[in-house]
Amino acid sequence: MRGRAPGLPRLTLAGRFLVLQLGLIVVVLVVVAAVSIAQADRDLRRSESGRLLGVAESVASQEAVRVGLTDVARRGILEATAEHARGVSGASSVEIAGLDRRVLTSADPRRVGDGVAPDDSPVFRGRSWTGTTTTEERTSVAAHVPVFAEDGRQLGAVVVASEAPSPTERVTAAVPDLALYVSVASLLGAAGSVLLARRIKRQTLGLEPGEITSLVEHREAMLHGIREGVLGLDGQGRISLANDSARALLRLPADADGRALAELPVEAGLHDVLTGRTTGHDQHDQVVFTGERVLTLNRRPLVTRGQSAGSVTTMRDLTELASLQQQLAATRSVTDTLRAQAHQFSNHLHVIAGLVELGEFPEVTRYVRGVSGAHAERTSEVLTRVADPSLAALLIAKSSLAAEQGATLRVTERSSLGPVPEALSADLVTVTGNLVDNALDAVRGRPDPWVEVEATVGAADDRPEVTLRVTDSGPGVPADLVDEVFRQGFTTKPARDAAGRGLGLAITRLVCARRGGGVTVSGAEFTARLPWDGRAARAGTSGEGERDG
Repeated sequence: MRGRAPGLPRLTLAGRFLVLQLGLIVVVLVVVAAVSIAQADRDLRRSESGRLLGVAESVASQEAVRVGLTDVARRGILEATAEHARGVSGASSVEIAGLDRRVLTSADPRRVGDGVAPDDSPVFRGRSWTGTTTTEERTSVAAHVPVFAEDGRQLGAVVVASEAPSPTERVTAAVPDLALYVSVASLLGAAGSVLLARRIKRQTLGLEPGEITSLVEHREAMLHGIREGVLGLDGQGRISLANDSARALLRLPADADGRALAELPVEAGLHDVLTGRTTGHDQHDQVVFTGERVLTLNRRPLVTRGQSAGSVTTMRDLTELASLQQQLAATRSVTDTLRAQAHQFSNHLHVIAGLVELGEFPEVTRYVRGVSGAHAERTSEVLTRVADPSLAALLIAKSSLAAEQGATLRVTERSSLGPVPEALSADLVTVTGNLVDNALDAVRGRPDPWVEVEATVGAADDRPEVTLRVTDSGPGVPADLVDEVFRQGFTTKPARDAAGRGLGLAITRLVCARRGGGVTVSGAEFTARLPWDGRAARAGTSGEGERDG
């Protein structure tokens, strides 16, 4: 426990409950004792006042008292009468006073001649009175009764008093009962504390409160300290935990804890993976596109005592990795194309060498001019319309690849793209490579196949942007597939050929969206917009169809 003095033993859960209950018992008993003593004191005073009033009335009605008050010579009879009444009644004092309020007889000789207390007692106005009187020594309960002659004249008064027990005496008298109550309550409290602690510890897996606190703090520190996102759902699909990375990756609001996942702005595909709707078993390395991010998710269901308790999903951001993979794929495509060109040039050299050996020198000249002229024409066409080196190299390589496939790849005359920033160049290579590969797949095996690429620089919302259009002679996007545009994993290829497909166009959309642009498709024409500075607002992408990813 925080603040515990060194060397002091740590209280267990049962010990804490016992201390708490004993404290409550003591407080309750003190309050009850105080109320009970006060109530008993009131009852005692009420009953004692009535008893003393009866004693005083009995004394006041005696003939000897009237005689002693009227005959000074026989006044000594008053003392005997008062002492007799005091001894019989058990009162502390029985005093008789004259009309001058002076005490005539008392068990305490010092009281003879003193005035009757209190000074405002109505007894000398002919009325009886009961109450308490306080002296320097202690408090007493008193009763005052007037003494009347046969003709109705008041002769004096009888004062009967009994000392009330002090608070200390009352508490001392109540100690045995209080000790009994405390003992019984302590035994019951100890038994209840042990039973309650055992029940709670069964529900907390035997952990003490300090251990639970330490465990929770340690878990929170771990969850918020790791870079991977961690999202926990309970059995009803509500978020039970989400660390900072998960909140950032899924764009969860601050009050997401405890809310159902269906109430939050989570995309349908991502929602299906997180809730396990895509499969009833564990999900490992599921790649999901959400907004401008590529996430890989690992979901594992939680089972407690044979019942489903929800699930926990870990997630990593693969956006940059996916972009690098696409750039690497584009580089490999260029490398493969150059390797094919090297093989093709080797064949050309073999032909030239054979013609030289045959002495067909005019034919050699004609053959070399034909080969170099076709290649120079394709290269010149690209370089005069696309000045960015990386994109131009990609288009030249893709042109050779298209030629091997029997198709034609050309850059339109409307194209006019100068040098661009390095980051934009990398994104253009990724987008162009995916769109051209998709177009070449679409025209494969068709008569007179061709693919056109147009790259221009324009302005949108007062910001320059590159517009890339890729058109082919293929059949275009079917109308029933317009809602499936750029969806992760979608492809028109048969299942046996679909492995590894369905990502190219999805990543194209991701790259465009990350720069604040977008990509659309209409028939056989794909149009991608990539803002020059990449700071445009994060606009949602749209599309109308896709043939292959």
